Amino acid sequence: MRRTTRSRATASALGTAALLAATALTGSAGTAGSALALGQTASTAHLPHPVPAAVGHRLLPGALPGALTTSQCQAQLQRSCYGATQLERAYDEGPLFAKGINGAGRTIVIVDSFGSPTIQHDLDVYSAQYGIPSTNVQVVKWGTVPPFDPSNDDMTGWAEETTIDVDTAHAMAPGAKIVLVETGVSETEGTTGFPEMMAAEDSLIKQGVGDVISQSFGATENTFPGFDQGDHSSLLNLRFAFKDAAAHGVTVLAASGDSGSTDAEADGSTLYPYQVSSWPPSDPLVTAVGGTSVQLDDQGNRLSPDTVWDGHGATGGGKSAVFNRPLYQLGVQSTTGNARGIPDVSMLADPLTGVWTYNSFGPDDNGWELWGGTSVATPIFSGVVALADQAAGHRIGQLNYPLYALGALQQAGDTRTGLTDVVGGSNTYNGVPGWPAVKGYDLSTGWGTVDAAKFVPALAMLG
Repeated sequence: MRRTTRSRATASALGTAALLAATALTGSAGTAGSALALGQTASTAHLPHPVPAAVGHRLLPGALPGALTTSQCQAQLQRSCYGATQLERAYDEGPLFAKGINGAGRTIVIVDSFGSPTIQHDLDVYSAQYGIPSTNVQVVKWGTVPPFDPSNDDMTGWAEETTIDVDTAHAMAPGAKIVLVETGVSETEGTTGFPEMMAAEDSLIKQGVGDVISQSFGATENTFPGFDQGDHSSLLNLRFAFKDAAAHGVTVLAASGDSGSTDAEADGSTLYPYQVSSWPPSDPLVTAVGGTSVQLDDQGNRLSPDTVWDGHGATGGGKSAVFNRPLYQLGVQSTTGNARGIPDVSMLADPLTGVWTYNSFGPDDNGWELWGGTSVATPIFSGVVALADQAAGHRIGQLNYPLYALGALQQAGDTRTGLTDVVGGSNTYNGVPGWPAVKGYDLSTGWGTVDAAKFVPALAMLG
């Protein structure tokens, strides 16, 4: 996921290749539909700076000319790697596709700063590689988006994030429409991004565009102005888009983060030495998506149960210091206490069991790249939500009430929910104690992961 300053995706070494040691970036935001010039943020200049979650989660120091199979990755790189059809198989989408449930008639909105100038071409190449139909990516530029500069690390980082978001969302819901919202906020110029991103989302919501919004960005709650004085207004004033989303039945997702139970301080690189949480995943109106490690064969069959992502980074999770426990978490108050707990659900995120994407915006990013992080997990889950919306015949909207109802049924032994518990390990990271992944709901993986063939109809029925 993208971080407000530099985020949290982590990398590791592949064979003899030195990996990018890093922290993944978590997100960007901006000002309401305004056309402020970069740097003109009198009222928002002191808000946290979002950045792409992708940076640092790349598993190779450069792009490859072709995507390898999982067995080839394991033999040559000592890591696993997955493509679109493996993701579809891993999350058991085949029975849904056979019934025509592929996201058709539904729209996924993806929000990224700057976007990618080659996103349509790159999605076409990605789709062709895995034999799935491509789709037209509708690009919406919010405010003044500067020309893409391939020598600008900020822009290329966001272009990588954009590619991750679009490719993985499309892989999971190949029939869904994708709307990519590009904002023109440059973190390096000192402007902040959240107000602009929230305004862009709010505008589309009010126009009736989008059934599910995927956000691969975030900022530590503690970095918002006034936090130390107990004044959370700078954060709370950004919630208008989520409130409108709830009123219009639009589902909002956010990556839970890639630094375990901690997260970045205001400098974007130093991590807090104690447990913290991040917004927007901590928002009660948002479904927070955590991360797992997923072991698959070349066809996408699971070789072992999923585990919590807790190495080379770790899935974000914990208790909000801003939001009280929402009503839907009443049944898990023994875990969350009086606070909003995150995540709510988890999908593939471990960089060592990463996913392929294809870029051509160059010059250093032309070809196939491997990625991980909760900025992968979130768009993956957005595709599942699009399937559920199609199955229901309407927007499910605020997802957490039916999700927690399914979680309670799962905990009671109902096998029809499609939720799969993830147990063992924790999201301890950088010396900060994490939360154990235990039976039932926990602050590492939420209710666990999903079997879409069961989860989609169950969610559609309750939603």
